[in-house]
Amino acid sequence: MTFHFYLDLLAQVVFPMALLIAAGAIWRTRLSDEGIRAVRGYITVVTINLFAPALLFAAAASAKINANLLSVPLLLAGSMLLSGLPLYFLLFRTRFGGTCSQAARAGLLLCGMFGNVLFMGYPLLTHLYGEAGGRYAAFADMAAATPLLWTVGVWIAVRLGGQTTDAGHPLRQLFSLPPLWAFAAGVAIAQLPIDSQPLIHAAHFIGQPTVPVMLLMLGLSIPWSRLVPSKPVLMVVGFKLLLMPLIAFLLAQALFPQFASAQRAAVLEAAVPTMLMALGIADRYGLDVEKVALTVAWSTVLFLLSLPVWLIMLG
Repeated sequence: MTFHFYLDLLAQVVFPMALLIAAGAIWRTRLSDEGIRAVRGYITVVTINLFAPALLFAAAASAKINANLLSVPLLLAGSMLLSGLPLYFLLFRTRFGGTCSQAARAGLLLCGMFGNVLFMGYPLLTHLYGEAGGRYAAFADMAAATPLLWTVGVWIAVRLGGQTTDAGHPLRQLFSLPPLWAFAAGVAIAQLPIDSQPLIHAAHFIGQPTVPVMLLMLGLSIPWSRLVPSKPVLMVVGFKLLLMPLIAFLLAQALFPQFASAQRAAVLEAAVPTMLMALGIADRYGLDVEKVALTVAWSTVLFLLSLPVWLIMLG
């Protein structure tokens, strides 16, 4: 990776993302707590029910499903599960958990395992690999991150968080998500002997606001005035940005000796900061929302420093 390449990446991908997050942070200062919750609710509803389904449908419907493409969710899921074991041990069985409550530790475990694979990964991988990069991000999200979040993630929140006994039928929640059904419809359309390009083009056009509005909501959701991290928060951030992608990298080398763009994309997806949805899960299941928000914020900021490390390693 050359210096000019990284400058181009900063200018075309990172800088616009940073501006959207900053816009959300500025907007946050003009709203009350009730106003913030209302705006977040509106953005979530329109994104989950319209923008994201359209984007994921377009990516899936234009994909040629093969072993190379499926290696992305396979490697991401493997790295998430394998990295979750040592992180659980550090948070729950050693002094690294510090004086954190059980709810805080469960929230931090979620933050260390689940990354912003669609809203951060989509623009990054699209810049690096073109339309194929968008498909890598879509399959990483729908075939790995989202199913694991609503199964393993909810189990962590309920069983390890210990603040609620009602999981609210997480599988029912998973299968009620419009993005999942839109993605499945796109996969089905891709197998049919029809010209679906007009439909794909329309869906891609509708789905274009997905990433911008969610980055805006990321800036709106982070408590910028209280960005004082604790040692457990910084430990989880370092784990998410450095150790988890390292596990993905080693797993990819073991399974795919000849690295292709799909395997590089999987490592980069493992390297993205903590997913914004972790805040929603923490709030829903009574976890420590403040520590989760701090981890989301610091992992997003420090991603600027860790990203070039992985770009250099991946060549």
